[in-house]
Amino acid sequence: MPNPDDPSDGALKRLDKQLDAFEAGRARKVAGASGGGDHGGMAAGYRFLAEVIGGVLGGLGLGWFFDRLAHTAPLGLIGGMLIGTGASIFVAVRGAMRMSNEASVKAGPQAPVTGDDEDD
Repeated sequence: MPNPDDPSDGALKRLDKQLDAFEAGRARKVAGASGGGDHGGMAAGYRFLAEVIGGVLGGLGLGWFFDRLAHTAPLGLIGGMLIGTGASIFVAVRGAMRMSNEASVKAGPQAPVTGDDEDD
């Protein structure tokens, strides 16, 4: 069993402290880069675009399929486009609200405004 006053134990303890500090700094960098970097915003933008285009095209496809089954030439296509557009807007608004809630939770509580000079 090594002696606690051994110089190698002190070196190991210093090395452990340095390693812990390095890992903590690295974790902060990774959290900062993935949370609010350009890639996170770009991914959210592409997801929004895919949801909108997918909803419209999906509605058009279902409307076309309904037209083929029911022989109602333009009505199914128009109805499918309207339903798909409405669904894609609903999904986009829901996603925007979710992202807004996540950003407000991440930002923390806001300080109250103390002076309001507009009422004077």
